[in-house]
Amino acid sequence: MSLDDPAVVARQYAREDNLNARRSLWEDAEGTQPWEILKDVLRGLSPMRVVEVGGGPGELAEWMLNELGCEVEFVDISPRMVELASERGVRAQVGSVEALPYADASFDAAVAAWMLYHVADLERAIAELARVLVPGGTLIAVTTSVEHLRELRDLVGYPEDRREKFNRENGAELLRARFTHVERHDADVRVTVRDREKLVAYRDSMSVPVDPVPEDVPMPFVVHGRTSIFVATK
Repeated sequence: MSLDDPAVVARQYAREDNLNARRSLWEDAEGTQPWEILKDVLRGLSPMRVVEVGGGPGELAEWMLNELGCEVEFVDISPRMVELASERGVRAQVGSVEALPYADASFDAAVAAWMLYHVADLERAIAELARVLVPGGTLIAVTTSVEHLRELRDLVGYPEDRREKFNRENGAELLRARFTHVERHDADVRVTVRDREKLVAYRDSMSVPVDPVPEDVPMPFVVHGRTSIFVATK
């Protein structure tokens, strides 16, 4: 199993349960919030037409529609995520970032948040995102560090060779193959987890086999989230 195995990804996002379990871990996060940086970047761009790929239940797409007033297209491989996004009033369709259903130069901005590490053919996905952007268009790609949640991953024996292949450490290099300028903004948080069940739920949501959360894990349990927002200009 790996994070970019299509069958694994399909199971992960067939329903919203796994997403909800992972999100609950961050309720007591302290530090720079990645969502705020992402939204600030989008405000600064003031895009007219945006495509979001792998957008989950569509909160960000809905925010862009309502707060930025731009036209938004949404693509996700999960029919359930497309259904949830559509319920928010977003124009959404099932599809893959590796074969986007749009003509060249269709958008002035693209968003790929916490999803490129799920793509089997990463080079092709980045090429597709660049293709549908106008010259001077911007891709915002959000990912995590290889040290993201190190404490929790060590606790359950998360395999090192299954970590994200598009990450904080290599993202800029990968994006520069298709984009002329790449900036990185880091958002690191400290999370105090006071309920063991949150650790269990997060562990159960993982897409690779790991060990159980120990019954005697010391609580509260502190983890560090390490997220990066890449802003790449074509």
